[in-house]
Amino acid sequence: MELTNQELAKYIDHTLLAANATADDIKKICAEAKQFNTASVCVNSYWIPLVAEELKGSTVNPISVVGFPFGAGNTEGTVAETEQAIKDGAEEIDMVINIGALRDKQDDVVYNDIKAIADKTHEYGKLLKVILETAYLTDEEKIRGCELAIKANADFVKTSTGFGGGGATLADVKLMRETVGDQAGVKASGGIHTREEALAMIEAGASRLGMSATVAVLSE
Repeated sequence: MELTNQELAKYIDHTLLAANATADDIKKICAEAKQFNTASVCVNSYWIPLVAEELKGSTVNPISVVGFPFGAGNTEGTVAETEQAIKDGAEEIDMVINIGALRDKQDDVVYNDIKAIADKTHEYGKLLKVILETAYLTDEEKIRGCELAIKANADFVKTSTGFGGGGATLADVKLMRETVGDQAGVKASGGIHTREEALAMIEAGASRLGMSATVAVLSE
């Protein structure tokens, strides 16, 4: 697969989710995202007002993660975080699935959690991605997580937070794409450090890439 830098950039959510990130760090990634015209900038919800201000007038979207990185908060709290992030300027929401409930086969809990956040996100006309944290899951659990996300009307499924001991793999991206078909996007996130890796993820079925190595990849 061959893509120009401009084409590849539009697959990329330029990401900074480190707990020790400062305002200057956030401004820097916003400047980089505008320079390369990436799809978005993905940050923790606290930073969304700053990101929305920094990206004003550009085509780069602010993305907020919610329930991050464990997915183990209560639904009401995550819905409130989602709504506030959208009011602060987020155009997309990346939520973490309730990993423990999924592993416990509490499918109703997982479905209701995603559905509540999807409903709130869609109420404002925004997009929702559901992070599975694939490093913790069996293939059966990954498939079930994708199916529950689709049933709950999520717009994307996503591999990883980057904090769960493993990132995106080609096998997981292929499995997720096979499971969701054309009903949702697939975001590969975590551990993508080179242009070759980025293109391989797209070939495997990824429609979005979560990356912190954006500048290095687009400068190759």
